[in-house]
Amino acid sequence: MKAKPETVAHVNVKEYCFIKKELKGVVEASDFRWQFTWSFGKGILFVKPPLGRALIEDSLLRFLLKKDYELEAGNEYKFTISAKF
Repeated sequence: MKAKPETVAHVNVKEYCFIKKELKGVVEASDFRWQFTWSFGKGILFVKPPLGRALIEDSLLRFLLKKDYELEAGNEYKFTISAKF
């Protein structure tokens, strides 16, 4: 049986501001690196640069929503994506 494709994404939370209702950080997966801002008050996720953004955007948002209250600035987290890139 063939193993399912997987990529591990590493998330580094840089800032968590309750006043602005915003979380900022960096996510890396494979050879890609993105900066993100999650405006959890508005429910909007911004990911830049646009190169490869479609690969990470949905998975990152699901991770952020699931781990919302566990995330702290200065900490690193990881999650697995069911795709190889």
